[in-house]
Amino acid sequence: MTDPERSWQIGSHAVMHSHLIFALIAQEKNSGGGSGAIIQLGILLLIPFAMYFFMIRPQRRRMRETQELQRSIQVGDEVITTSGVYGVITGEDGDNRFWLEIDDDVQIRIARAAISGKSSLDDADGENDADDSVSANADDND
Repeated sequence: MTDPERSWQIGSHAVMHSHLIFALIAQEKNSGGGSGAIIQLGILLLIPFAMYFFMIRPQRRRMRETQELQRSIQVGDEVITTSGVYGVITGEDGDNRFWLEIDDDVQIRIARAAISGKSSLDDADGENDADDSVSANADDND
């Protein structure tokens, strides 16, 4: 059958807490002072607060900003989608969908959540002009 001592899962929280308590008690007996155990306990309690301020809070802020941006999208806005497609919003198809014109007479229907940001198509053209000038310089050097 099963051994009662092995009934605990190795990674379970109860086992980890009991090991932590035993380690703190053993250290306290060996060190003669409880200051080391208090410092370790303080560090363990600070980890969740650090995780909140460095990971969870900034992620929530980014999500809130993205939702505000997606709510503010209107017909005529130049946008970029999460897949990297640039285009102009030409119409709404319900509350959660838009028609996006990606080229002359080429429109696709996209979800509101697929919009990652507002863009200026002039910026995209400027990048292409920079690429053209680099290739022209490369041709001159040959």
